[in-house]
Amino acid sequence: MSLLLLWMRRLGRRPAGMMGGEAPGGEAGVNSIVFLFLRRMRTPLLVLIAVYTVSIIGLILIPGVDAEGRPWRFDLFHAFYFISYTGSTIGFGELPYAFTPAQRLWVTVTIYLTVIGWLYAVGNILALVQDPAFQRALAESRFAARVRGLGTPFYIICGYGQSGSLLVRALCRRGVQPVVLDADGERLARLELEDLGIDVPWLAAGIDEARILRLAGLLNPRCLGVVAISSVDAIDVKVAITARLLNPRLLVVARAEHAATAANLRSFETQDVVDPYATFGEHLAMALDEPSLHMLYEYLVRMPGLPLPARVAPPRGHWIVCGYGRFGRAAYQHLSAAGVPVTVIEESEATALPAGSVLGRATEAEPLRNAGVHSAIGLIAGTDSDSDNLSIVYTARLLNPQLYVVGRVNRIAEEELFTAAGVDLLIAPHRLVVWRVLGELTVPLVNRFLTLAQRRGEDWARPLLARLEDLCAGCTPDTWEIALDARQAPAVVAQLLAGRTVRLGELLRDAQNRVESMPVMTLLLLRAGCETLLPGEDLPLIVGDRLLFAGRAGSENRLDWTLGSVKTLEYLLDGVEHPDGYVWRWLARRRGD
Repeated sequence: MSLLLLWMRRLGRRPAGMMGGEAPGGEAGVNSIVFLFLRRMRTPLLVLIAVYTVSIIGLILIPGVDAEGRPWRFDLFHAFYFISYTGSTIGFGELPYAFTPAQRLWVTVTIYLTVIGWLYAVGNILALVQDPAFQRALAESRFAARVRGLGTPFYIICGYGQSGSLLVRALCRRGVQPVVLDADGERLARLELEDLGIDVPWLAAGIDEARILRLAGLLNPRCLGVVAISSVDAIDVKVAITARLLNPRLLVVARAEHAATAANLRSFETQDVVDPYATFGEHLAMALDEPSLHMLYEYLVRMPGLPLPARVAPPRGHWIVCGYGRFGRAAYQHLSAAGVPVTVIEESEATALPAGSVLGRATEAEPLRNAGVHSAIGLIAGTDSDSDNLSIVYTARLLNPQLYVVGRVNRIAEEELFTAAGVDLLIAPHRLVVWRVLGELTVPLVNRFLTLAQRRGEDWARPLLARLEDLCAGCTPDTWEIALDARQAPAVVAQLLAGRTVRLGELLRDAQNRVESMPVMTLLLLRAGCETLLPGEDLPLIVGDRLLFAGRAGSENRLDWTLGSVKTLEYLLDGVEHPDGYVWRWLARRRGD
C-alpha cells in the first residue's frame, strides 16, 4: 500500500522535462489531461484509498461466526469485495454468513466513511470538469485527434474573422479541407451551425503559439500549407515565421496591412503576401486604364458557375478620396500614379496629407463642396466606418447625382445597405484577400497567369475576355490546373511514353463527339520553367507539362475522364473505339494479322 501511495504522489507531480506542451502532436493534450487530473485528484484518491484500506483491514481483523457457530474471518479478497459493493451503496447483504454485532458496528462506520469519501471525490471531479484549464486541455486533445484522423490533405487557416470565414466557406465549396484556429471561441462556434459539407476541425486558442500550430497538424504529412489571415499583423508574422521554421516545405500565405509587415514577411520567403489595400489600389487604377484586365481578374477568381459580374468602367477625371487611412492612401497613390487628379478629404489634423487636401468630415456637405464634388467625376468613400461611408455616399449623390461612387464596406453584414445605396463599385477588403488567397491555395497558376496578363495590356485582354464570356455562356468560368504525370494524367503519360504524339487540341476534344471541342481553353503552359500564355492547339505535349485551364462549370470532370482513360484518349486521337481489356485487344491484334 505504501508503494501505491508513493506511485500516486509521483504521478501527481509533473516532472520538469515532461511539460504537457512539450509533447509532440496530440500527445500534448493527452498528457495535459492526465497530469491535470492526477494533480487535482491526488488528495481525493488518497482519501478513498485510505478509507478503503482502513475498512478492509478492520473487517479482516474482526472475527465472525459461521452457520455452525464456529469462528471465521474475512480473507483479503472477500473483504475487498464486500467493502466495494457496500461503499458503492449497492448492498447485497451480509455475506457469506450473518454478521456479529461487532462486525455490524464496523460496517456501519465503514458505510459513513466510504460515502463521505466518495462525496468528496465526486465533488472534486465535478469541480475539475468545470475547470477552464481542464476543459481547454480536453478541447485540445479532441481537436488533435480530429486532425490526426483527417484522411485528405488540408490547410491550416489561422484567423476566423470576416476574411477567414469567407475563405473557409470557399475552400469547403471547392472540396478542400481546412483546419481552423482562432482566439475567439464564439466566432468558431458558428462553424458547427454552418452547412459546409465538410467536417472542419477547429480550436479556440492562441494561434501564434508553436504548440497550438503543432496540434493543428503543422508537422502532419498531409498538411499542405498555412494561411495567416487574422488581420493582426504581429500575429500573422509570428504564424508565418513559426511555419517556415518548423516545416519549411509548407506553402505559407499571410495577410499584411502595412508595408513594413509585408517587407518583413517577404524577408523570410513567405510565398505569398496579401495586402488588401494595395490590391484595391492596383485594381482601381487598372479599372481606369485597363478595364478588360480588371474584369479578367474578376472572372477568374470568383466562384465558378455564377452570373458574370457587371463590367466596371470608372471614368477618368477629377476624383475625391474620403479618408486617408491605409485604404485611402493606397487609392490616392495608385490614382496619382495613373495620372488622375485626386483631392483628399480627411478629418484628422495629425495625418500628413498631400497638397491640396481638404480638412473636415466628408459626411458633411461643406468639405465635399470645397473638394469640388460638383465638378468631380468619381468619389471613393474609404473610411473605417461603414456608417460614415454610407453617409458620404448619400451626401455626395445629393450634391452630384452623376458622380461615380466607389464604396468601401468593412463588415459583410453591411453589403446589402451599400447595394441599396446605389454604389457603382463596392470594395470589400476581406473579399479581395479571400480571392487572392483562394487562388494561391487551389489554383496557384491563376495568380501567375494574371501577373503575366498585366504585362500584355488592355488590347491583349479584350478579345480574351470576349472568348471567355462566349465559352462559358455568360457565367463565371471554372479554373483548374493539371500536371502531365502518372498521377493526374496516366492515360496521356502512357501514350507519350509509348512514343505517340499528343497535341493540346486533341486533349480538349469532346469524348461524346470528337469533331467538337469541350468548352475549355488553355490559359497557361508551364514547361521546364518557361511560361507560354494561351498555347496553340497544335502544341505537342510532353511529360511534366503543367497546364492552366478555364472552362464552363463541369468541364473539369469531363477532362479528367480523358486524362485517366486510355480507351477514351485513343478514340480522341484516331477516331477509332479500341476494344477494352487485354483479351479483346489481343483478339483485335489477331484479326489485324
